Amino acid sequence: MTILPGPDCTTMTEVRAGVDQVDRELVALLARRFAYMDAAARIKPGREAVRDEARKAEVIANARAAAVAAGVPEGVVAELWERLVEASIGYELARFDATRG
Repeated sequence: MTILPGPDCTTMTEVRAGVDQVDRELVALLARRFAYMDAAARIKPGREAVRDEARKAEVIANARAAAVAAGVPEGVVAELWERLVEASIGYELARFDATRG
């Protein structure tokens, strides 16, 4: 099935096919992002360096600004990124411990 842009969809089958495709792409992007967390866990000198509140705020602010530029709800994006960054920190801590333990 051809994946149509959202505005071109006229049936729920088309909408669902598009959403499913975007979800697959998002998971692939998350895999790329978590590969960077693996690298960070390997590179950072100590466990205390994993949590960086200033960097967390910067990442969320960047996502919020990108949301505004894209015309999507910035509050929703900020909430998603809060969860994503916290999950990333947890993942990175686990990887740090696993490789340094």
